[in-house]
Amino acid sequence: MVPLRLLLDVWQEACRHIDIIEAVDRMAPLIARRLPVDMVLVRRLDLVRRRVETVATGICRAGAAVPFARTECSGEVMEEVLAWCRRGAVAEYRPDQEENALMAALVPQGLKAAVLAGPLVAEDGPSGVLLLATPYGRRLHLEDFEIVQALLEPFTVALENDRRLHELTRLREAKEADNRALLSRLQREDISDSVVGADGGLREVMERVEKVAPTDTPVLLLGETGSGKEVIARAIHARSRRAQGPIVRVNCGAIPPELVDSELFGHERGSFTGAVSTRQGWFERADGGTLFLDEIAELPLAAQVRLLRILQDGTFERVGGQRSITVDVRIVAATHRNLQDMVQNGRFRQDLWYRLDVFQVRIPPLRERRQDIPALAAHFAWRAGKRLAGAPLVPSPEDVERMVGYPWPGNVRELAAVIERAAILGDGRRLEVAAALGANNLGPAHLETRPAAAAPAPERQLNGGEIDTLDAAMARHIERALANCRGRIEGRYGAARLLGINPHTLRARMRKLGLDWKRFRAAD
Repeated sequence: MVPLRLLLDVWQEACRHIDIIEAVDRMAPLIARRLPVDMVLVRRLDLVRRRVETVATGICRAGAAVPFARTECSGEVMEEVLAWCRRGAVAEYRPDQEENALMAALVPQGLKAAVLAGPLVAEDGPSGVLLLATPYGRRLHLEDFEIVQALLEPFTVALENDRRLHELTRLREAKEADNRALLSRLQREDISDSVVGADGGLREVMERVEKVAPTDTPVLLLGETGSGKEVIARAIHARSRRAQGPIVRVNCGAIPPELVDSELFGHERGSFTGAVSTRQGWFERADGGTLFLDEIAELPLAAQVRLLRILQDGTFERVGGQRSITVDVRIVAATHRNLQDMVQNGRFRQDLWYRLDVFQVRIPPLRERRQDIPALAAHFAWRAGKRLAGAPLVPSPEDVERMVGYPWPGNVRELAAVIERAAILGDGRRLEVAAALGANNLGPAHLETRPAAAAPAPERQLNGGEIDTLDAAMARHIERALANCRGRIEGRYGAARLLGINPHTLRARMRKLGLDWKRFRAAD
């Protein structure tokens, strides 16, 4: 009969100490009270390297722990070890018995004692072996084997706890290394650095950020391309209760339509050609944190339906999977498009729009917050100088005046590019802002100082005909290519090859312009 008091005490120590060395050190004396055991060893099976190594040793009586070398195994011996583990039976080994390849692999060299060996089998397969060294010559009883059999489960749990501890430690160290590398590239001391312009042109934006950040409410960021939507998304995350969790950015416009489900929700091994392993999607990677869906308007309608389900109940299934996965993710979406118009045109789901448009934050373009340009210019100049020459650069008053007067159609992203270009033109020792802006720059503060008559609005008429917008001209050009290729996009005779662009880029532009290739193929 197995003593329940012993099992209870061993279970308590197994669950109390996550580190396997400390757990075995505490459990060994408890076992010695009931069994004549001199030493307790736990050995881990390394199936990849095909070896058995001792990870913990517990001394039951006076003496010091002896280090044991790992045992290298051939493929055949490792298969025999795994077969023995799956049988789950406790075995006895004595030094005087005939040479046994199985026990030679399980029992470390140098252990001169009779041994009771039991397999440690976790949920995903054999993980190790428990060895109890008993005085040589003592006769073992059936009850001794029953006690060892009962001890296998708590020791298996202790070994799995230790494995998970080391895995979490490895992942934390890898994450810290990635964070240090990212901060080094950004020339920042902390990922939660203040937002440039928070007390200026972005004051109202930051006030709304402070209100919504502590909640789990979805946030919709609206603003022109390059206006800093990702910066605001990270500010929301840093001020939320999820700040210690991950923030994952996904550019919805950069994902090919056929891979959207796999990228967002993951896939199971073998679910489609090329799925050689199981892959976590962006939602699983952002579990416990924030998922920033940039360019949400570019998401295909089919994917919008599945995104709506996650927003409703937080569950989804991987591609090719049967099991529902639940995640705790806060959604921050962003777009430079007018989603209301897209809803009316049938290019964006109305129910998803209602789910996302709970709390809007509009980010003004740089031309509407010119007071932030000096601080932004100084920030980018400092980074460019450190990266190029190791010393920060400072824009002159003339440079600042010139930049304040420029319209910045590309917003903050264009400003950063101009400063970088100016630093390169100045060999990293000075800023050549005038040259970086180009010869067509009208000079300092030209928008405010030049009279309206000197800068007339562009005419819509040319030689008696109306000038199309760039989008309209591009749409007409793509339509001609699709008609010529009879709706085919990829391949030797596809429109992408005819236009000289990547098929995925062509599809993204067609979605943006509302073009449907099917009507060209149907007309054939």
